[in-house]
Amino acid sequence: MLIIPIKEGENIDRALKRYKRKFDRTGTKRALQTRKQFTKPSVARRAQVQKAQYIQSLRDAEEI
Repeated sequence: MLIIPIKEGENIDRALKRYKRKFDRTGTKRALQTRKQFTKPSVARRAQVQKAQYIQSLRDAEEI
């Protein structure tokens, strides 16, 4: 459970923004999405390799 202490005189919009940021950092939503739909291990591995290739291409382009 996330607890966001609200400071004296703090705007509710700012408190909601802090809550959303903290919620995103916990990874709860991402974990729920992965549990909701099953992905085969081979598909997950392929996606991981594609992501690594993309990141490597960005780093190679940065070096040039």
